[in-house]
Amino acid sequence: MHTVLANYNLGDALLTTLAIFFLVVWLWVMFTILVDLFRDHELSGWWKAVWVFFLVFFPFITAFVYLIARGKGMRERAIRDAQETKAQTDAYIRHVATSPVDEIAKLNDLRQQGAISQEEYDRLKARITA
Repeated sequence: MHTVLANYNLGDALLTTLAIFFLVVWLWVMFTILVDLFRDHELSGWWKAVWVFFLVFFPFITAFVYLIARGKGMRERAIRDAQETKAQTDAYIRHVATSPVDEIAKLNDLRQQGAISQEEYDRLKARITA
């Protein structure tokens, strides 16, 4: 064991680091392709199966062909997905951000302005606090 470590020099360590880097990049590309493949609702299940088959058995060629043939669509699907996620997050934040206290204060202002009656105020206040 000691002789193995003694023969492991800086060049070998750099090559190992570089190999690990390229492995991580390759896994990231494959994961990105698979996510995009299953995100695309226009592609049928059979075509998805064909792409996955070729990704498993001919990974390098298939990945390059996929990136060249469907790269623009990948970008568009990623942008559309990010916009949908942002819209859903914004809607959720707006929904959660209004507290019952704020709504009761608004109701009280409406009641004081004469826009709603005391009965409507009591009914709406009961619904908010329920």
